[in-house]
Order: sequence, then structure tokens, then C-alpha cells
Amino acid sequence: MNGAQSLIRSLADAGVEVCFGNPGTSEMHLVAALDEVPAPRAVLCLFEGVATGAADGYGRMADRPAATLLHLGPGLGNGLANLHNARRACTPLVNVVGDHATYHKRLDPPLESDIDAVAATVSGWLRRAGAADDLAADAADAVAAALTPPGRIATLILPADLAWTDVSWSAAPATGGPGTVDVVGPIPVADEVVARTAGILRSGEPGALLIGGAAARGEGLRAAGRIAAATGARLLCETFPARLERGAGVPVAERLAYRAEAVAGQLAGVRHLVLAGAVSPVSFFAYPGAVGDLVPEDCQVHVLAHGQEDLTGALTALADATAGGAAAQLAAPERPSPPGGALTAETMAYVVGALLPERAIVVDEANTSGPWLPGATAGAPPHDWLTLTGGAIGQGLPVATGAAVACPDRPVLCLESDGSAMYTISALWTQAHEGLDVTTVVLNNSAYAILDMELRRAAAAEPGPKARELLDLSRPGLDFVSIARGMGVPAERSVTAEEFTGALGRALAEPGPHLVEAVVPPLV
Repeated sequence: MNGAQSLIRSLADAGVEVCFGNPGTSEMHLVAALDEVPAPRAVLCLFEGVATGAADGYGRMADRPAATLLHLGPGLGNGLANLHNARRACTPLVNVVGDHATYHKRLDPPLESDIDAVAATVSGWLRRAGAADDLAADAADAVAAALTPPGRIATLILPADLAWTDVSWSAAPATGGPGTVDVVGPIPVADEVVARTAGILRSGEPGALLIGGAAARGEGLRAAGRIAAATGARLLCETFPARLERGAGVPVAERLAYRAEAVAGQLAGVRHLVLAGAVSPVSFFAYPGAVGDLVPEDCQVHVLAHGQEDLTGALTALADATAGGAAAQLAAPERPSPPGGALTAETMAYVVGALLPERAIVVDEANTSGPWLPGATAGAPPHDWLTLTGGAIGQGLPVATGAAVACPDRPVLCLESDGSAMYTISALWTQAHEGLDVTTVVLNNSAYAILDMELRRAAAAEPGPKARELLDLSRPGLDFVSIARGMGVPAERSVTAEEFTGALGRALAEPGPHLVEAVVPPLV
């Protein structure tokens, strides 16, 4: 057995079932080793940003890490934007990054770079492998690190000569978690913190509970709903949750708005803001003459639990202390009727609300075309909503790909803006190659509308001709139907609400990947 085989076997024993890869020469022994072990499944991505984004989507839905296989520093760099998003989502993820052989690095070959420095910007755990005989333990440690609450990116850098060196198989660390790794559990929240928070929410002063991470789903979300119902606190969710459960029969958590002006309205009058798995809200960017801290001056911020702590346990204890027999406010089953007439961002949202399947996984990178989606889908059958956690666009298509690999029995709907789609458009090829049940809606408004909005806000001026050149996607126009078909994905184009209703219905009814290009006007 060589080092690469021991590493892959250790990953499999530790519960890693999928490897999203874009390998190169320095990783060929790892590629060969994948044939020696039944798991993990190997999924080819044509760009490293697709591999890292797919691993993010997989981890969000599976609650366990996938691996990525990346080629040296440039390959890691290509995947960095979606690793940033994964870090912000607290997704468990294991990167295996190949490096030159230890004795070759001193020659400064063309692809030589400081992999450690690049990896450190997104990794919660980072190790450069030092001995072939230690690779099994290195892999197990990486998985354990990735599973450390609330979830981390673990990066293992593997010099090529360690991969091809013969080793004797040695077992990974003692059992205690998935496979053969010890997993550290969440930190319990002290009883005094729960009691103090209960007193604050029962004080009679206006309060709000801002949730994130694991609190946005499952028992944590249900407990948060009970707390809000019993205390009158407003139940809010962070702006871009990694995974939010919503729909009919699910407690209603209002997402914090993107724009600072809207957040000011949501928090107006709140005297106590309790954080559970979320951070105190700040604006995404600085603007001239505007404050970045979005908490009202007369509002106190209180932390119930951080992401590393037992969010579900803390919220359950808080609900028991405050709610008694109170029941959470649940979303009522309600769907809009499919509209007719012009296809706009608003009518698109109503069509999605009318047709969204039960147990769907919605990956939302609609950006400026998405304002009506929350309201239109609030009463749809229960579903999960995955969002752009770190703000680095180009996430939607890869995350949808990984979510579909993690949950092959659930339909995935990716709502993707046109500019963002072009960052990682090759994810469509992977969806076709793997036969994944992903329906992609590309909202084609022929513009970087989000940048147009930000330009107006930051510069407080109408864009001039040079500025407009950097925001315009219409010369030439992007033909997403041809692009998708060229990568093996069936596609249709819609310019009216009726056409979109028919195309989306057909795409959702058929297994496998599909794309619907929805031509909508830009919002300013």
C-alpha cells in the first residue's frame, strides 16, 4: 500500500463518501487510489470553484464532510471564493491539496506557490503532511477537525512523494464518531446563561431573537418558534443562512434584510436582541455617511449561544423556561396561483411558489431578482433554503450540484442570476455527467443589476457610460439555452409568465438536470 491509498482508505473509514475533484499531475496517485477503495465516490468538476462549492452544498445537506481534490496552489486559489462561502456557512469540508514532491520544491518549478498561506485564509484546520506513514492519521484528524462544531474547513497539503511512498497500514485514531474518528461535541450552554436570557425575554421590554446555524432548522428552530410565541419576541434569521427550514407547518423566521435601511425598520423599537448561532448584524459594506453597526443605539445585545455551543440544547432549555405549553407560529399552507402576462422578477416568484415540490432544496442566488421569493414560497410545502452565505457570487450552481449528490431522493431547484451563473457555469456539465436531479432557473436580465444598485448607493450618482460598460451583459447577449444544451442539459427559454409556468413544470416533473432561462427586466 502507498501513502495515497492509506489516505483514501482512512477518509472512507472516517465516513467521507464523496470526493469532488479537479486533480492534476501531483495528485495522480490519489486518483489511482480511488479505484482501490469502494468509497468515496469520485465526482469530476471542470473548475475548482465548482468542486469547492459542491462540497459546500453537500456538507450543508449531509451534515458530514465531502472531500475536495485540488491541484497545487493555483487549483486551491481557483476554489477560494466558494471556500470562503463554505467557511461563512460553517460547512464541514475536507480539502486535499496536492503539492510538489518535497525534494522538488527547492527547484522552484512553474507551479510552485505558498499553498499554506493561501489555505490559511479559509481553513479552520491546516496541516502539511510530513511522513507517508502518518497519512492515515492525518486524514482522520482532518475529518475530525471538519466535524468540530459548528463545522470547519480542514485542509491537508500532500507532497507527491508521500503519496507514492509505500507504507504499512495503521488504523486511524480510536472510534467515537463517524467511521474511525473522535468527534468533539458542542459545548453546553451554562444554566445561568439560559436563566438570564429567560429573564430578559420575560421583562416586558420589546425583544428579538436572531438565529443562525443549526438554530435555523430542526429542533432548534421549533424551540425558537415556541420562545417567540410565548414572549412576544420577534423571530429573525440571519440574512444569508446556510440552511433554513421553511414552508407550511414550519415555524416562521423572518430573514434579516440585506439593505441597512430595511434592517433599521426590522429592529426599530427592539430593546433586547438575543443571538443564537448568529452574530450581531452589521452592514455588508460601508457607505458614505452611514453607520455599519445595525443594532439600534438603545438596544442591548445578549448572546445565548455561539456556533461552537449547543444551540439546540440552549434553545430547548430556554423554551422550557419561557414557553410552557405555548406553540410556535407555523406557516399556513398557501400557494399563489400561477400568474399570466409579462415575466418579471415578481411573476417568476409566484410561479415558483405555485410549483415548488415538497421536500425541495432551494438554492437561492437570485440576487436582485429575488425580492418576492420569500413571500411567494412561505406557504409552499416544507423545504430547505440555501443561500449565498459569504457574498462571493458564483455559488448557486455548485452548491445545487453538491446538494443533489447529498440528497438524491429530493428535488433541487437552483434560482440563479445570469452574471453569477457565468462564474461557475461548468457545474451544468457535472450535473449532466452525474445525472443529478437539479432544475436551474437562470434569471437573465442582461445586467450585473446588483452592482448597478451598489454603484448608486455608494457613489450616489447615476452611472455614466464607462460605468455602464462594466454592468452590461447585453453585448453580446448570453444564450443560456445553447450553453446548457452544449453541456448536455435540456433547456428552454421563457419570456412570458405562461411560458415560464409550463417550462418549470416540465423541468420539475422530469428526472435529471434541466435549465429554464427566464428573461426578466432588471430591477434598479
